[in-house]
Amino acid sequence: MNLEEYFARTGYKGSTEKQDLETLTDIFQHHIRAVPFENLSIHCGEKITLELEHVYNKIVRKKRGGWCMENNQLLGWVLKGLGYDTSFLGAYVFNPHQNAYATLMTHLVVKVVIDGTAYIVDGGFGVSYQMWQPMELVSGKDQPQAPGVFRFTEINGVWYLEKMRRKQYIPNQSFSNSDLLEKKECRKVYMFSLEPRTVEDFRFQCTYLQTSPDSLFTKKSICTLQTTDGFRALIGWTLTETTYNYKENMDLVEFVTLEDEEVEKALKEKFNITLERKLVPINVKGSYTI
Repeated sequence: MNLEEYFARTGYKGSTEKQDLETLTDIFQHHIRAVPFENLSIHCGEKITLELEHVYNKIVRKKRGGWCMENNQLLGWVLKGLGYDTSFLGAYVFNPHQNAYATLMTHLVVKVVIDGTAYIVDGGFGVSYQMWQPMELVSGKDQPQAPGVFRFTEINGVWYLEKMRRKQYIPNQSFSNSDLLEKKECRKVYMFSLEPRTVEDFRFQCTYLQTSPDSLFTKKSICTLQTTDGFRALIGWTLTETTYNYKENMDLVEFVTLEDEEVEKALKEKFNITLERKLVPINVKGSYTI
């Protein structure tokens, strides 16, 4: 494993000399635009493991993506290797259909401290809740980014992330009531504490999320990638392309339904993914919004 090979994968050609916010942001943005957030292994007969060498091989050499425990573990390794002060935290994801936070800590994020200021670096959430810049760990401050306005709120040692989105323009009106569309303009994303975590803390969750019939990830095949002006997502057979701020305070959300034989081509052309095994797409309704 080496940093040069990782940077070749993400296309980053900038400096690695300074451990500053500007360099961190640039490395981070190259990652989220090159490495998809995806759970396709579950739906093509592969097992997701947390061993760093396996994650590196999958994302860097096989040019795949991964979920938070893979993406953010790799990002944490890269940043640590560059000399950043990094640690892992664990978050509980908000479920909009249950209107509650998960009881299981399933989301791994990276905390980076630069000159005494802490930032959350999360390259493993995907769709419109994917931050585009490291977020300063400060309570009650609106942090506008291209995807929308993010904000942390701290209450009794627990930190809550929420996001305010723009209005949405959906040209294909047959999708205007899709269960994939978020109806609320302000959406809770996840909550976390500042207790340091290790990858070991996620072993059970990694197995549970890819095997339990109650898991979102067994109910939906998901592949999503950030672009320079929005993001793409393939959920089951539904391909969406979102353009942020397409008009004043308006995001453009384009939907198309693929045939079985079109899925493989879309993965290659839209996400630069070529699978070694056959994907079986799935999209059980509910519990996930883009």
